[in-house]
Amino acid sequence: MNNSAGNTVRLLWAGLRALLVLTIVCGVIYPLAVTGVAQGILPGKANGSEIKSGGKVVGSELIGQRYDLPLKKGEETAAPDLKWFQPRPSNGLGSNSVNTQYKLILSGATNRSGDNKDLIDWVTAAKAAVVKDNSVPGHPVSPSAVPADAVTSSGSGLDPDISPEYAQLQVRRVAERNHLGVDQVEKLVEQHTDGRTLGFVGEPRVNVLQLNIALKELVNGG
Repeated sequence: MNNSAGNTVRLLWAGLRALLVLTIVCGVIYPLAVTGVAQGILPGKANGSEIKSGGKVVGSELIGQRYDLPLKKGEETAAPDLKWFQPRPSNGLGSNSVNTQYKLILSGATNRSGDNKDLIDWVTAAKAAVVKDNSVPGHPVSPSAVPADAVTSSGSGLDPDISPEYAQLQVRRVAERNHLGVDQVEKLVEQHTDGRTLGFVGEPRVNVLQLNIALKELVNGG
């Protein structure tokens, strides 16, 4: 009986020592080591790929933002502020109805098939809006010129980038709204177009937040 009790105590003490050691190694030393290496080698990415403007953090290059006018009384969805480059659609996932004290960012795909009526209606309405918003006097936008990313959300719904084609489609409207030359805005798009990663991964892309920051600086004479 005494031997059995002694063995139990020894096993418990061994388990507690293992728990303590693993807690210190895995819960303290390892996270500190990983954080230190990340901060030393890739501090920007380790801190969330923050984008700054005017000395303030205004967003992340990994998460898209909306550029809308203030919501008017009676409106369910705010109208886009057309002086800015607009991102991909991101409102297909509904809104936070669980705890309305907080405004949540909902991430995920709609999971609707290509022949789903709701999806077809969304895409049709989005294409009509893109054509209407971006047509300027003397330069109407053809529906066939609207790229897919202008009317569909990404898998996460938070894509920060648009295609160079969609950015180019918005150039004349942005130039007109901000009283700029088309060539000035085209140059901005060209300067903020990133190629394929490693030359072959993914597609060319334009980060909308970085492009709009550059646009603001141009408009303000910066």
